[in-house]
Amino acid sequence: MPTSPWLAWGIGALLLILVLVLGLSIGAVPIATRDVVDALRGIGDPSTIAIVRDLRAPRVLLAALVGAGLATSGGALQGTLRNPLAEPYLLGVSGGAAVGAVTAMAFGVVQPVLVTACAFAGAAIATVVVTAIARVVGGSADTKLLLMAGVVVGAFANAAILVALADAPPERLRGALFWMMGSAADATWPAVARCAGALLLLGGVLVWRARDLDVLSLGDEPAAALGVDVDRVSRQLFLVASWLAAATVAAAGLIGFVGLVVPNLARALGARHHRSMLLMSALYGAVLLVAADLLARTLRAPADLPLGAVTALIGVPFFLLRLRRMAA
Repeated sequence: MPTSPWLAWGIGALLLILVLVLGLSIGAVPIATRDVVDALRGIGDPSTIAIVRDLRAPRVLLAALVGAGLATSGGALQGTLRNPLAEPYLLGVSGGAAVGAVTAMAFGVVQPVLVTACAFAGAAIATVVVTAIARVVGGSADTKLLLMAGVVVGAFANAAILVALADAPPERLRGALFWMMGSAADATWPAVARCAGALLLLGGVLVWRARDLDVLSLGDEPAAALGVDVDRVSRQLFLVASWLAAATVAAAGLIGFVGLVVPNLARALGARHHRSMLLMSALYGAVLLVAADLLARTLRAPADLPLGAVTALIGVPFFLLRLRRMAA
């Protein structure tokens, strides 16, 4: 594993280019790399151009953006809570966003913008509930209590989704299951644009305020001595990170553990400060999810595996290993 951050950046960039090219080339209809480049330029066979520009390119780019968003959100949550096990899925934020989206679809809402708004609302409510539970149980928003409260809220979210789907007509059931399992299969260019906008805006805020995360990492008392309102800053960063997670859920459904694995990987690769860690997390998060999506659509082709299941196969063992090391 590289010890130089610059080497890590270079390897990450090369890996991202590689998985993007593979994502555009591999599929039911294999396409040579040269033909992919020509298709992106609008040159060549019309069917090849349609496959690359209308089907594979939006899917690959959406997976990259969602991976970057989840990793950035997870890194910010870990810094805010000072816990390397924190991530949107485990904190119930992603589950709340999925409840909002699925409930909207169960009531017949089909406009992507409205579904996205409902996902944001669900994430906001989940964030408030998780924080409230931690405060009621422990008298303060303790990080361990937040994680336990997040697991409870996530379980409740799954139950709420099942209730919402109990009498859903078949045509809505498939769309709702998309949110449950996670997928980039239905990617469109408008969805890519919305996700990119959310990542640039909310991810940009987190990177801009990375110094606050550095100060919070010193502990409550040192941070307060440096003039930081710990509670207010923590709430603000927690909310922005939750909104970013909600944007990824609105784009590709429930995908867990990316926000857990990638920030820890970025720190292992030499990213010491939060600004470099968040940016490196975004890079490797994009690599991970594009690769996971490629596996999801090729392992049992022509069937698509749930993207969330693929990331869970990677993330659950990592979570257990990290938990064991923290307990040792």
